[in-house]
Amino acid sequence: MYVDAQTRRKVLALKDVAVKNFTHEDWLELGTLTGCYDLVSSHARLLRSLSFGDDDYAGCALEVLMRIVEREEANFSEVENYIGSKFGGGGQTISSAVNTGPRIYFQPSAFTLPAELPDPYLVSAMMPFSAGLNGVYNAIQQASSQSGMRCERADNIWKESAVIQDIFGLIYRSFVVVCDFTGKNPNVFYEAGIAHTLGKHVIPITQSADDIPFDLRHHRYLHYLNNGEGLAALTTALASRLRTLHANRDSATSAAANAGVFG
Repeated sequence: MYVDAQTRRKVLALKDVAVKNFTHEDWLELGTLTGCYDLVSSHARLLRSLSFGDDDYAGCALEVLMRIVEREEANFSEVENYIGSKFGGGGQTISSAVNTGPRIYFQPSAFTLPAELPDPYLVSAMMPFSAGLNGVYNAIQQASSQSGMRCERADNIWKESAVIQDIFGLIYRSFVVVCDFTGKNPNVFYEAGIAHTLGKHVIPITQSADDIPFDLRHHRYLHYLNNGEGLAALTTALASRLRTLHANRDSATSAAANAGVFG
């Protein structure tokens, strides 16, 4: 059976969890559930490598998992559910921050998950599509560029027939989401909620503190004036924040890798 690229990426992530946590019994249970007991029990190296801690164990685990998934289409869900229920792993992390807390995965019903993986250099701007805010968008773009990143806005993307799917896809792929709450635009409120749920770094900006929703006022935000001097100040402050978030990402990713944190 052909296995698409997105599923292969998920198998790689599941392999990491299996290598870190699986016992001899876990492999046999998974083989039983997927109808692949023979693949597990008769593999020349898998269980032996596990027992002796051999260097080829990770490669053997990947080989067996891929063979299980390739044998039957429904097997991927069995593998994912088994590993997720026992070890809280599975899937590809898309959150911007790395931590060691509990992990969940979900499958949205209102959106389709993009094929592209999140981009650690992508900033997205969630804001009303108004000519009066073009200068603000330019300031966000300049701040992103000064930080070694790039900025996109949903009105510059047309991949899907539904605009909200393009917006979701952009948030999904972003490392940082800048939300301009100026004017209390309900679409921006909705988009900020999506970004927070997906675990993205959200930077609120506004021309008026009164436009920040009550439930978000405990988060720090950047206040700006929509004139030349104010937008220059916004660019400077935003660039500083972006550089900090990216530096934190690099150090956190390194620490998590050293600690063996999945994701």
